[in-house]
Amino acid sequence: MSATPSAPFYKRVAPGGWAAVAWGAGIAFTALLRMPVPGQEGPDVLPGFVILRWDGLTMLAVSTLLTLRGSALLARRPVAALNHLLVASVIASTPLGVTAIPFAQYLAVDVALYAIAAARPRPEAWRALLLALGLLVVYVAVRLLAGWSAGTTSTLAVALAALVAWLLGRSEGQAREYAERSRAQAAEQAVTAERLRIAREMHDTVAHSMGIVALQAGAARRVIATQPEAARQALTEIETASRETLAGLRRMLGALRTADTETEGEAYTRSETAPAATGRTTMAPTAPSRTTTAADRTETATGRTAISAEVRGLPEMPGLAALDRLAELTGSAGVRVAVRRVGAPCPLPPDIDLSAFRIVQESVTNVVRHSGADSCTVTVDHRDPAFLALTVEDRGPVPGHARVSPGPGSGYGLTGMRERVAVLHGEFSAGPRPGGGFRVTVRLPLPTGVTPR
Repeated sequence: MSATPSAPFYKRVAPGGWAAVAWGAGIAFTALLRMPVPGQEGPDVLPGFVILRWDGLTMLAVSTLLTLRGSALLARRPVAALNHLLVASVIASTPLGVTAIPFAQYLAVDVALYAIAAARPRPEAWRALLLALGLLVVYVAVRLLAGWSAGTTSTLAVALAALVAWLLGRSEGQAREYAERSRAQAAEQAVTAERLRIAREMHDTVAHSMGIVALQAGAARRVIATQPEAARQALTEIETASRETLAGLRRMLGALRTADTETEGEAYTRSETAPAATGRTTMAPTAPSRTTTAADRTETATGRTAISAEVRGLPEMPGLAALDRLAELTGSAGVRVAVRRVGAPCPLPPDIDLSAFRIVQESVTNVVRHSGADSCTVTVDHRDPAFLALTVEDRGPVPGHARVSPGPGSGYGLTGMRERVAVLHGEFSAGPRPGGGFRVTVRLPLPTGVTPR
C-alpha cells in the first residue's frame, strides 16, 4: 500500500509541446549559425538576402504558425499534424538560401515521428515515416529537375536522423505493448490462482460440512428408535449444515459460471488504476501497474513467505474468530493490529466467514509488506443484519519503520481480494485515506435468516 508517485516532468509534457519546443530550438540554432559568436571571425553560414526582407520574415512567421497548429493537433490527429510540420519545414527553408532542408528545420518533424511511432498502430507509423522521407526525396528531386544545386548529402543526414527518431519511437511503443500484455497476463493469472484457491478452500469447507452431516446421520440412525428427540435434533443439524453448504456452493458456482474470462481480464487491468463505472464492486485508484519481472516475482514470493511463516499458528480453516490470533502473530512482524468488533456477532456461513478472514489477512499482509506503518486497525461491523462490513486501515509510513517489501506492490493482492468479494456479490473499495495511509473497505451480503447470537 503506497501513494501514487507523480509522473516525471518529461512525461507530463504532451508530444505536441515537445514538437513546439524543438521548432523553437531549431529557429534559435538557425539564427545562431548566421551571426558572429565569440571565438569566430564570422558566422558559419552567410544569411541569404531573402531572410532579411519582409517576405522572408513572413515565411518564417507562417511556418511558425503552421508548426504551432500541427503541435496542437499531434495528440488528436497525428497525420494532419505531421502534414502541417512538413509544410512548415519547407516554407521555413525557402528564405534561408540552402540547397536542402536543414536538420534544424526538421527537428519538430523528428519529434512528431517519434510520438506517432510510439503511440499509433504500426501501419500508421509506417505511413508517417514514408511521408517524412518522401518529402525529403521530392525536395531534392525538384531542385535537380529545375537545374539547381541540391544538398544530397545533407538530405541523407536529415533522413537518417528522422529514421533514428522513428526507430526509437517504435522501440518505446513495442516495449509499452509488451508491458501491457504482461500486466494483463499477470492479472489474469492472479485471478485464476485466486479462484483456484477459493475453490480449494470451498472444497475443504464442503468436505468438513459433509463430514458433520455423515456423523449426525449415523447418530440419528442409531438412536431414532430409542431416542426420537435426539434423532430429531441430529436431523435439524443435518438440515442446517446442508442448507449452508448448498447456499455457499450456489454463490461460488453462480459467480464462476457467468464470468467471462476475456472481459474480466480487461476489467481487472482497468480496476488497478480507476474505479469501475458500473456494478457493485468498485476499487479506488491505486499505484500504477508495472511490468512484472523475474526479480519482482522472486521478491514478492520472498515477502509473502516471510509473512506466511509468521501466521502458521492460524487454524487450517480460519474465520473471523481467528482475527485475534492473526493480530497476535502479526505483532511479531512489527505491526500492531487493533481488532474492533461493532454490533452483536452473528453466525456466518462457512464460505463468508472464511472469505472475510482471508480478505482481512491479505489487507494486513499488505500493511506489513508495503505501507511502512507500525499499526493498523481492523473493524468488523455486524450492525447491519443484511451485510457484514470490514474495514482495514493504516495511518501511513512511520519514520524509522522499515517495510518488509520496499517499493510499490504489484496490485495483485487487491485483485485477489476483489475476486473474493465478487464471488460473494459484495462491494469492495481500496484507496488512500484522506489523512494519509490506506484503507480497504468490504461489504459482504448475508443470506436471509442470519441473526445475531
